[in-house]
Amino acid sequence: MTYDNMPSICDYEGSNYRTDFWEGRGRDYEDRVERVAIRRLLLPSGERLLEIGSAFGRLTNEYAGYKQVILLDYSFSQLQYAQQHYGRDPRFIYVAANAYQLPLHAGICDAATIIRVLHHMQDVPKIFAEVRRILAPNSTFLLEFANKRNLKAMLRYALRKQDWNPYDLAPVEFVELNFDFHPRYIAQELTRAGFETQRRLPVSFFRLGLFKKLPTSFLVGLDALLQHTPLFITPSIFTLNISDKTGVNQVDVHTPEAMFRCPRTGENLVRHGDEMVAEKSGLRYAIRDGIYDFKAPLDD
Repeated sequence: MTYDNMPSICDYEGSNYRTDFWEGRGRDYEDRVERVAIRRLLLPSGERLLEIGSAFGRLTNEYAGYKQVILLDYSFSQLQYAQQHYGRDPRFIYVAANAYQLPLHAGICDAATIIRVLHHMQDVPKIFAEVRRILAPNSTFLLEFANKRNLKAMLRYALRKQDWNPYDLAPVEFVELNFDFHPRYIAQELTRAGFETQRRLPVSFFRLGLFKKLPTSFLVGLDALLQHTPLFITPSIFTLNISDKTGVNQVDVHTPEAMFRCPRTGENLVRHGDEMVAEKSGLRYAIRDGIYDFKAPLDD
């Protein structure tokens, strides 16, 4: 797939996603149950973790046990919010980039996460292939996806209040660049990309406003118990996946710049001042206020 025919991107640039959707918006329940799932599935420590779709860094503190965390998002402004919160700690690397063409060399990470992001992705096989490429063999991929076969969708379909079929395997785009996925479709695509799914957890049993009148701690505790059940009818499902034994292992990278490659050509990049420059093509990418900006070359 060439750069020119990349799938469309859902861009949160300049939005108030942090304050309009999360902070002070009654979503403490969703935030807390997602953290429960992360702590149950993800290894607490490692070398280098890639957080795809980090946005303003809501969940980044869950990865404190990793020696290095790459916060990657298409929105430069969301990364600025994250940087303001986490500061210039050298453990955190901020990267603005297109997830369909990750600006990273193969095998440099031993963990990756995609949480609350896949529902914006048109091309799931492409995303999974990119994640597998940058992971070393036997590495961890923690994935969350919006479940097409959730209880609400099944009831609405049965009552003929919804046109799309929650039992059909194909992803459904219910709003532009907003997708729900059948669990079996996700399982098939993970296998094709070279992952073995080890665990699945149903999450957010009580996302409806009706339940949110109850104490948050009570809902979180009950959700935590139900995550152990095979009731995969929730709007959100978490999966723990392990990469196969193929590929390369380049976890030992001595400088942050050494992990990057040109997202358009795949060639090595060299830092010159506040720019990353491709060795052969000469394509240049900016480093702005400590954020590596690979969304487009400076010459575009």
